[in-house]
Amino acid sequence: MSNIAVFPGSFDPITKGHVNIIERALPLFDKIIIAIGKNSNKKYMYDSDKRKEWIINSFKGNNKIEVDEYDGLTVDYCKKVNANFILRGLRTSADFEFERAIAHTNHKLNPKVDTVFILSSEEYSSISSSIVREVASHGGDVSMLIGRGVDLS
Repeated sequence: MSNIAVFPGSFDPITKGHVNIIERALPLFDKIIIAIGKNSNKKYMYDSDKRKEWIINSFKGNNKIEVDEYDGLTVDYCKKVNANFILRGLRTSADFEFERAIAHTNHKLNPKVDTVFILSSEEYSSISSSIVREVASHGGDVSMLIGRGVDLS
């Protein structure tokens, strides 16, 4: 059995923090599926095709990375792609409290799926997609915050 992890998120846009978590998780898994979730309650700044393109560009040439989109519960998507892990990054203690509740719920919904948490590296702990969107919307330079291969212009 392969160790497949799903790294779910909106990636609106993918940040250096996301990239850091994924790169550090690569040795732990045979494959990581970066899964762009569709949330009808969320308003996105960038369309899903653009977000997918940026993720692909950020990991070009890495055969352990797949990029996909999904709708619905993450645990249902995990079952569909035969993933036995959900990968999540933690920046703050508040992230942990929020993610812990989701992880427990996901495990109740599908006991075959475990959540693996990786703490963000210190230099990326203050970066979030919402901060990037805010800076970008005011014309600020976000190049030091976003993943490689991401061009917000």
